[in-house]
Amino acid sequence: MIRAAACLVALLVGVGSASADPESDQLALARYFEQRFPDVEVAAHIDGAYALNEQTREQWLAMEDFPPYEFSVDDGEVLFGASFKDGSGYQDCFDDGNVKAHFPYFDHEKQTVVTLELAINDCRVASGEEPLAYNGEDIALLSAYMAFASRDSVIDIEVPPEGLAAYEAGKQYYYSRRGQLNFSCSQCHMLMSGLKLRAETLSATIGQVTHWPVYRYKWQEIGPLHRRFVECNEQVGAEGLDYQSETYRNLEYFLTYMSQGLPLNGPASRK
Repeated sequence: MIRAAACLVALLVGVGSASADPESDQLALARYFEQRFPDVEVAAHIDGAYALNEQTREQWLAMEDFPPYEFSVDDGEVLFGASFKDGSGYQDCFDDGNVKAHFPYFDHEKQTVVTLELAINDCRVASGEEPLAYNGEDIALLSAYMAFASRDSVIDIEVPPEGLAAYEAGKQYYYSRRGQLNFSCSQCHMLMSGLKLRAETLSATIGQVTHWPVYRYKWQEIGPLHRRFVECNEQVGAEGLDYQSETYRNLEYFLTYMSQGLPLNGPASRK
């Protein structure tokens, strides 16, 4: 199985941006995890590592009876319903907040990947408000509410021809080694998925984006996906990048397409 994973990694990385085929990539990845974990349905991977370890899953389900992110969702709903100084609000940009299934997307005019957090600030700036800090509490709370409003919606994003380069950049980043440990994202979440590293079960690539933002007990607060990207970079001895940097947005774009067709189940709790 390790050899099969290595072959798949080589195949995916070897595809140049000129001939990139996101749909084929996604199908190949789904088949790989079906073979690696034949007793786990692909859709179950939305629960991350808890889909792969029954003991920790039971503990997690017990915690979900009183989810630690509940107050974050409530606070985010209050922020979402507030009006801007010009009388408009987030509802004018995002209706009832159930929009996460279509993020991120490639913006034709800006020629860049737009994540939900980026769109939140675009909405604010268009109404004359100051943008929120991407590592701040308010944007995490808004994202938590919008994730909750989007629960059970199925991920449905597109990679248009002009977005292939951004998709490919995200894919290449995922499969490239970095840091003092010389690790890639794919080594942990493909080749070693289901195994333990530092006493933690490693989740599969597929389903990784469905449950964000996440309340991590380690953080004692809710935080965005890009915070986890920074943490992962630092854990392998690489330098973390800025939240919402182009590199991280491209990475999120790739990972989200790899979970195309899966239901959203955020926010969630993790250790």
